[in-house]
Amino acid sequence: MQAVEITSFGAPEVLRLGERPVPQPGAGEVLIRVAASGINRPDVLQRKGHYAPPPGTSDLPGLEVAGVVESGDAAAMAEAGLKVGDRVCALLAGGGYAQWCVAPVAQCLPVPQGFSDVEAASLPETFFTVWSNVFDRGRLQPGESLLVQGGTSGIGVTAVQLARAMGATVLATAGSDAKCAACLQLGAHHAINYKTQDFVAESRRITQGRGVDVVLDMVAGDYVAREVECLAEDGRLVIIAVQGGVKSDFNAGLVLRRRLAITGSTLRPRPVAFKGAIARALREHVWPLLEAGKVRPVIHSTFAAAEAAKAHALMESNQHIGKIVLTW
Repeated sequence: MQAVEITSFGAPEVLRLGERPVPQPGAGEVLIRVAASGINRPDVLQRKGHYAPPPGTSDLPGLEVAGVVESGDAAAMAEAGLKVGDRVCALLAGGGYAQWCVAPVAQCLPVPQGFSDVEAASLPETFFTVWSNVFDRGRLQPGESLLVQGGTSGIGVTAVQLARAMGATVLATAGSDAKCAACLQLGAHHAINYKTQDFVAESRRITQGRGVDVVLDMVAGDYVAREVECLAEDGRLVIIAVQGGVKSDFNAGLVLRRRLAITGSTLRPRPVAFKGAIARALREHVWPLLEAGKVRPVIHSTFAAAEAAKAHALMESNQHIGKIVLTW
């Protein structure tokens, strides 16, 4: 099969099409003939040598795909209601930039009715991540408020839409007026241009001084101190990436006085059972929203697999709104 390989760590140009054997599914797994592969920020980190795949995982990048079930563990498929020939999308720990990939049955979901392969491939990584962090760890409830840092990223467009659909008031930050307008079109109640506005002051103004209940942070670094100031009493800060650095100084007194919780997680190394539980929650709570058109995938660009380097360059430019997808 053809696969996009990381020939050495470095710039996007290190991504090249190569030949690999077709992987074989083991117990509890299916083989998927891939039609489209989603691109995510962790793929860029892996390409640069900063995010190694978990032990035993394919060295190929790619955390989400959509395609057709070719074969697999018959008993596991039957238990999950899957069969050969079904269209699925799947969350992976790696190996998604290829014409075939192996995925745990528990991490596969049916392609939502009416969705293309490209649209379906854009779903798993961001929807699993947002559900796990905003709703499980962050415990966002209807009537509460959520601040999404980077509202036009793949994670951002998912968080904005899901939180709005679940009855929360959504604030989103973005780096331009055009991106702020896109956040509002996606369902954010308020958009803050972090280059021209102080998101702390704006968050407190919008909430009439109360602060927000949950912050979803992909920056960390010096943002943490400012986000602590944004939070209402009993507020929760959820960190899912450290693009701004791993060290933070913040006012611990505010944490005590407002009874704040600071948490975070990474999804990739978690066990199949954990990810399978998220998949079941998505099937129950989110897939009906997708099929009803209340939440929608946002695709910025598609690239042929041979153009993976161009796709990564676009992601690193931060000019995109929504997801970037490879097609096979």
